[in-house]
Amino acid sequence: MATTDTVRIALAGGGAFGAKHVNALKRIEGVEVTTIISASLESAQAFADEHGVGTAVGSLEESLQRDDVDAVILATPTPLHASHTLECLRAGKHVMVEIPLADSLADAEECLEAQRASGLVGMVGHTRRFNPSHQWVHNAITAGDFAIQQMDVQTFFFRRKNLNALGQPRSWTDHLLWHHAAHTVDLFAYQTGSPIVQANAVQGPMHPELGIAMDMSIQLRAENGAICTLSLSFNNDGPLGTFFRYIGDTGTYIARYDDLVTGKEEEIDVSDVDVSMDGIELQDREFVAAIREGREPNASIASVIDCYRVLDGLEKQLEAQS
Repeated sequence: MATTDTVRIALAGGGAFGAKHVNALKRIEGVEVTTIISASLESAQAFADEHGVGTAVGSLEESLQRDDVDAVILATPTPLHASHTLECLRAGKHVMVEIPLADSLADAEECLEAQRASGLVGMVGHTRRFNPSHQWVHNAITAGDFAIQQMDVQTFFFRRKNLNALGQPRSWTDHLLWHHAAHTVDLFAYQTGSPIVQANAVQGPMHPELGIAMDMSIQLRAENGAICTLSLSFNNDGPLGTFFRYIGDTGTYIARYDDLVTGKEEEIDVSDVDVSMDGIELQDREFVAAIREGREPNASIASVIDCYRVLDGLEKQLEAQS
């Protein structure tokens, strides 16, 4: 594909993250969202009408048969991520799937095999690699100005009912390990530039209806000696989100999504780190650029697969404890 060609994208998923992606893609030159896919034609059409997209379909299979789709962004339920990724790659479409790539290591590795066989761009929405706050820290590390000694991370939500990010009923159950821990496990290895060599986990009681642990604690150690402590909860009735504290040899930094402050809450200007302050937009820009340039993207399936190997080991630990 020439660098001047329009990249035609189908977006699967009309929820909160689907909206984030469609709005981000509107800000990227040479990109057209041609098709919206949702669980039903009615919901797809409503989302397409709201966002000014011309075509709506009720199934991924139908969109993959269209000749005006070069690539697909999947913002579908987590249990469908792996199977949908495989469908896209086998249909000859570049694909970016929202985190997590899969909810089992076997499925993640099958996606990697399919991507390598296809030669197509296969990318996972590990957005923390792209948030300006984390990019700023990454640049400091790369320049030799900062080295991580410890990351202390809190991932806190209040989800005692099966609701999505918009507070609407959800047809599937989210998971602290395979979804929310994936962000930090990958980011820790990415920022330290060192593989994770030790990982431990404990979890709290299972929710009687949802069937998942609502609280979890994870410890990680990288080969270079850096450590990470991650606390996760769906029981937290307080400030929501994920908060990263980087404790290093030359300073302390706290990242809250796209914002960054020092350990003393002094604001750091990250507005010139990249072309946007929106991590989702920057993630989407990388996907489009990789397609145009015929290269492996940051957060490719291959580059994040070790995260899912760590998660698999942690899951086995938790199963042995129960």
